[in-house]
Amino acid sequence: MSVESLFLKFSADKLAQFAERIEVCAGKLNDDQIWARGHQNSNAIGNLMLHLNGNVRQWIIGGLGGNAVERHRDAEFAARGATTAADLVAGLRKTVHEATQVILALTAEQLTRGYDIQNYPVSGVEAVYHVVEHFAEHTGQIIFATKLLTGEDLGFYRHLSNPQQHDELVP
Repeated sequence: MSVESLFLKFSADKLAQFAERIEVCAGKLNDDQIWARGHQNSNAIGNLMLHLNGNVRQWIIGGLGGNAVERHRDAEFAARGATTAADLVAGLRKTVHEATQVILALTAEQLTRGYDIQNYPVSGVEAVYHVVEHFAEHTGQIIFATKLLTGEDLGFYRHLSNPQQHDELVP
């Protein structure tokens, strides 16, 4: 397996894994909890989901995939509950699926060429890395908020207690 293939497959797998974790979180919360804010300067889980959807669309589907994407970043943070948890999950699932298809199809030339995405000059590698890193950061926030709202252990690392399952999972 080439370095490019390894990087692209792992990146696509991580995005899918993070999206699945967000979906688990959203499934444990009602719509009021999805849109709950600790204070006015905090983002609700719903805002973070809208933001991830917009970011992935802009950077991967638009920036690297060459598809037309219209993004309203400020609206992602201004939203206050008009979208249900189910609709947020469906939108994010669709976006991540489209993005992983773009990522898996990238060539070495596309990974090394320059792009201008959101006013940042980046290579394809940098764009993919940025999106996965950014998605990871907000997934962690969503997991933390879900634990605060539910008091539950979400079980994402239970496999560490079972060595047979451990080898089958993406870290």
